[in-house]
Order: sequence, then structure tokens, then C-alpha cells
Amino acid sequence: MRTTAELEERLARPSPGLVDDLGKLDGDIMILGAGGKLGPSLVRLALNATRGERRVIAVSRFSEPGLAAALQDEGATVVAADVADEQALRELPDAPNVVFLVGAKFGTQGREHATWFTNAYLPGRVADRFAGSRIAALSTGNVYPLVPVTSGGSTEDSPTGPVGDYAMSCLGRERVLTHFAEKNRTPMSLIRLNYAVELRYGVLVDLAQKVLAGEPVDLTTGQVNVVWQGYANEVALRSLLLADVPPYVLNVTGPELISVRQAARALGAALGKEPVFTGEEAPTALLSNASRCHRLFGYPELTPAELIEHTARWVADGGPLLGKPTKFERRDGRF
Repeated sequence: MRTTAELEERLARPSPGLVDDLGKLDGDIMILGAGGKLGPSLVRLALNATRGERRVIAVSRFSEPGLAAALQDEGATVVAADVADEQALRELPDAPNVVFLVGAKFGTQGREHATWFTNAYLPGRVADRFAGSRIAALSTGNVYPLVPVTSGGSTEDSPTGPVGDYAMSCLGRERVLTHFAEKNRTPMSLIRLNYAVELRYGVLVDLAQKVLAGEPVDLTTGQVNVVWQGYANEVALRSLLLADVPPYVLNVTGPELISVRQAARALGAALGKEPVFTGEEAPTALLSNASRCHRLFGYPELTPAELIEHTARWVADGGPLLGKPTKFERRDGRF
């Protein structure tokens, strides 16, 4: 993967399992939040997996110039709408399958009220509007507390313990969606995604940029999971078949525990730069155990070593980046 076109193709390459699973669904697939960080690649993946046999409806404000036209050219039914607007939400077409990606994380500090509106109130409005649909909703592993790095990570049955307004509002999203699932008998799945990466965004990009710039890498959060964004997109779509009442909860991340120190050193070796470190590894970190996901859908196609190799080459070549640091090292929940 050396160009944006090659990256987009890889992100949108469906597995046979995805093709089979989407073939079992009835009707169109609507993706709410199609213009966000992972929305475009998920729309393209759905288009490639359904092969024109059903509509893939992409809904977003589409603030990025040219994105709506590009998705439409690729076969998506594009609807430019702000789902936070009540009238716009009411006027959306019906769809039996809905993937809900809308959320707010960065800029939470100082705008907590807006974060809670987007992450907790709005999902309820969407769930009520699509009460007759099957809904897969993106959540986050941030609903869990920091856990000992020796624990293997939080499972879906572990107690939640969100830290900070962002994480608390995401647990609020889950609670509100669960309410509407029970109230309307709407089958749902909740995808608790942690540490998704691609070559323009993610923990590995953050580390590569710091190493290349000679900036110190904070080791306090010394362990992470990482998972290829294409795999996360696929699981989000395939989880539509798992949707249930109450909602089916699924952790999505990589199977390996990644040392931040070792990842930075591997990136440094590939970039020809010796990483600079600060701090020492804490005994706890935000870690998820996604073994249930791996049993259902297999392991991610790209290993951490491959992701490190691709990321280092991309950053060294000056490939385009999304410019959205993950702030994975924050331990106070302030994003």
C-alpha cells in the first residue's frame, strides 16, 4: 500500500464471509455518519460486498469537498443530511439495516454538553426513528476502566467503568440504545471498538510521527491493542446479523497485546530514527479482550508487524494523514 488509492482498495476489499453474511440480509443498508473518519471506507466495503444487489445509502453532512460525489460515482445512494436536525432525521428514507457511526470524541474538554448531546441524546432519536430496522451501532472500549496489563483485557462481561465525559457519554449511548431496543423491540448490536488503525490514522501513526520528529514517546500507557480498520469495518457490517434484544455487545480489537516501547522501536528501526522515551509503563491500561469477535469472524488479516511496516513506509514517504491524534496516552479521559 503506497498510494491513497491502494489503501482505499485494501480497506474496501470484502472477505467471502462478509459477502455471504450481507447476502442473508433483507433490503437496503443505510450508513449514518458516512462522511466521518471510517465512514467512507465502510460505505465502499458495503458496496463491494453487496455487488449492486441492494442499495447502500450513505448519510452525512459531507463537509469534505468531493466526498459525496465520489461515493455516488462508486454506486452509493448519497443523502446529504444532518441527523441532529429533527426534520432532516424524519425525512431520511426508511432502511431495514442501519449502521450508526455518528459520535464525538475530540474537543470534548470544554464542550461536554455537546459531547453528551451527540453521544447519548442523538442515538435515542435515531433509534426511535428507525424503530423497525436492524441497527449496528458503533461504541468504544473506553466504556471499560483501565485494567491490569496482566489481565488479558476487559471482556464483554466485565464491569464498565468509564473515565471522563467522553467515555461516560458513550456508556450513555449504550444505555439509551438499550432502552429503545427494549421499548421498540429493535434488534441491535453494540460494537465496542478499540485502537483501530489504518495508514493515515491511529496509534501507530501517532508513534511514527513522534519517532520521526524526535519527540518523546510517553510510556505511561505502555500497552495497547491495535486492529486493522478494514477488519473493524467488516465486523460492524457483519454484526447486523447478530443484532438482538437486548443488544448484542461485541468487543472489536486485535488479539495481541502490543508494547508501546517495542512498537516505537520497530517503527524507529524502519524509519532510521532512534526513539526517545519518557515515563515508565504503568501497571494498568485500556485493554479489551476481543476473543468472542475472533471466534465469530476470525483474526484480522493484517498482523501488528505488517501494520508497523506499512505505517513506517507511509509516514516516511510523506503519505497523507487525517491529522487526528488518538491521544491514546491520556489516562484521565480528557480528549
